[in-house]
Amino acid sequence: MKPLRSLLFIPGDSEKKLAKADASGADAVILDLEDAVAPANKPAARKLVAEFLKARPKTARKVQVWVRVNPLDTGMMLEDLVAVIEHAPDGIMQPKTDGPEDVEKLSNYMDALEAQAGLEHGAIKIIPVATETAIAPFNLGEFAYADLDRLAGLSWGAEDLAAAVGGQGNRMPDGSWMYTYQMVRAQVLLAAHAAGVAAIDTLYADFRDEEGLRAESRLGRAEGFAGRLVIHPAQVAPVNESFSPSEEEVAMARKIVAAFEAEPDTGTIGIDGKMYDIPHLKGARTTLQLHEASKG
Repeated sequence: MKPLRSLLFIPGDSEKKLAKADASGADAVILDLEDAVAPANKPAARKLVAEFLKARPKTARKVQVWVRVNPLDTGMMLEDLVAVIEHAPDGIMQPKTDGPEDVEKLSNYMDALEAQAGLEHGAIKIIPVATETAIAPFNLGEFAYADLDRLAGLSWGAEDLAAAVGGQGNRMPDGSWMYTYQMVRAQVLLAAHAAGVAAIDTLYADFRDEEGLRAESRLGRAEGFAGRLVIHPAQVAPVNESFSPSEEEVAMARKIVAAFEAEPDTGTIGIDGKMYDIPHLKGARTTLQLHEASKG
């Protein structure tokens, strides 16, 4: 499966925007039944999303199709799942989770609905938005110990967390995250890697600021994030590029791997006047794997 560098939100009740999904260039589209859809429009959105999935069998899709359902405590999640699971989305994005127990509840619903539809057990994955309640950050470390075979990644959200704690914003005047959001972002990164799944960075709200988007995305990749949430089609190409290794990185990675393969019994090697050791070799192999996967 290709890495998820860009995950583009599309309102589930917008026929116009849904029609552009296949040509978006995103690694995944997230058909939104939650925040992007007014309460009165949710039944219509479920129908449109189900029709979208039905018209695109999994083997014929040009892009991964995920669905963001409504939170557990709204009483609408099961209706969302009943509408879409039978059409085999690639995954479900679960908002406002308090921790692994919420993800397990969602997975149990999906077990029953997959079986009812005759689908392979566990084929539909889950990415929770894991920081949108005040308690959620305290439970992030538990994902490393939870038995969640559907878990494909962890993402985080700043807007709902600000609302949950009564905040008036989440960014400093210079555009950097306020301390609380720096903290939970770092926790998600560590929790995802501890659980062995992808760390997905949150959205960049100003879709007109390509320079800022690129800078923050490059930093995210350098830190260990695999991709990020996207709210506008114009953000897809910059995000895909930022989360893909550059030609220079790939060339250096190949040089490091070749040097260690030429001297397999050494733990440290000099290349162009710099010393490289086993962590560099592991990083180089990861870069090459990402490069190959991004081309697929």
